[in-house]
Amino acid sequence: MIDDGALDDLRGRLSGRVFLPGDAGYDDAREIFNVMHDKRPALVARCASTDDVVACVDVARRNGVLVAVRSGGHSVAGNSTCESGMVVDLAGLRRVEVDPEARTARAGGGVLWGDFDAATQQHGLHTPGGRMSRTGIGGFTTGGGYGWTSSKYGLTCDNLISTEVVLADGNVVRASADENTELFWGLRGGGGNFGIVTEFEFRLHALGPIVLAGLALWPVDRAREVMSAWRDIVDEAPDELSTACVILTAPPEEFVPDHLKGQAAMGMAVMYVGDPEAGVDVVQPLKDLAPEVDLIQPMPYTAFQAILDPAFPHGMRSYWRGEYMNSLSDDALTTFTAHAPEVQAAGIPLSQMILFRVGQAIQAVPDDATAFSHRDARYILHPISIWADPVDDERVIAANRAFCETMRPFTTGAAYLNFTGEDRVREAFGDAKYARLVALKDRYDPENMFRLNQNIRPSAQTGEPVLA
Repeated sequence: MIDDGALDDLRGRLSGRVFLPGDAGYDDAREIFNVMHDKRPALVARCASTDDVVACVDVARRNGVLVAVRSGGHSVAGNSTCESGMVVDLAGLRRVEVDPEARTARAGGGVLWGDFDAATQQHGLHTPGGRMSRTGIGGFTTGGGYGWTSSKYGLTCDNLISTEVVLADGNVVRASADENTELFWGLRGGGGNFGIVTEFEFRLHALGPIVLAGLALWPVDRAREVMSAWRDIVDEAPDELSTACVILTAPPEEFVPDHLKGQAAMGMAVMYVGDPEAGVDVVQPLKDLAPEVDLIQPMPYTAFQAILDPAFPHGMRSYWRGEYMNSLSDDALTTFTAHAPEVQAAGIPLSQMILFRVGQAIQAVPDDATAFSHRDARYILHPISIWADPVDDERVIAANRAFCETMRPFTTGAAYLNFTGEDRVREAFGDAKYARLVALKDRYDPENMFRLNQNIRPSAQTGEPVLA
């Protein structure tokens, strides 16, 4: 909790707004994407500047207040809120400044990917970003960041040039390849463990405003056949081909045949990361698999970036996993297509069982260049369970976990933390990188103020020796 003196101190320093329980707007301010985490913070501090963030950190540190940091509020694990503590809400830091000549962009810590894409696409530029327009850039980038264009341009964190960071002691520093280099290493994949990033500077790449992209749909009984052909095509395709397969419930849209509406189906998302005309021949083999719905066509990049938004509405309950796979064997495909419809059915109509093709340009970055790990993986298994009624929590989560256990023989055992709500931090980094991250935590946050994340605990809290 926070006492009146600390609250008065914060209000006296904050240019943004403070929301307290009972205030108009408090419930909206505390809500996050995954409503399974229905917590009531003592206050939500909506920061409008870096100085506001410094004030929040100072007050929290001096008064022992629990801190949660929210960029877009899309933490599936619920780390962007807390019970009886302070939510440092970066929603007031939503500016994007684009330098089209230098091909760079500076973005505040509260920017959403829809904001970023809209600003950069005015100049025909982009950086790999979230696959939902409402996702915040903060947690996505510091956690690594797989986007549709990562096949060609790497992870979001690979395109990070510099950051402005508020540390646990209240100091503000810049981190880049030339300044605070070890901190910069850790911020690229190590999550929010080391400070609050109030500004990101990204490298931009030419793309758009029109791309060749879209969705396709098949009856679920063709899933094994189509996915086998899909695997063979994408494993030999150039890095410009970005794609994923998914078992889902076909939506009740006009473009869906009546016999598929509301039924389990196999979908495919496709983007050619380059000139649409150059992508026609590359994408054609996927279109030749004869989908019953084929929406793969030239479209605005921003439209494709938001194409999944309707499938992930706010106000729902969510449980996600992110499991790496080094290959996609025939046995793995058989197991996936046999069991994915079962776990998808547990969360009808919104649950989706996804396989992303990854690797490609992500593998070109040396593994030790950033805290992000497991760049050698060629696929990510991403079971997404979404449902509305709390009474279904145990059943739906159990189905998701059982599916992952069934697929375990085909996975590496490592986890992508941006896609999971479970404490699998060591699995995400491996022992050597984890030890290096602990040393970084000891240097920048030895009291573990920033612990509501995929937490790397300082050595003082683990009893483990510090990395020499």
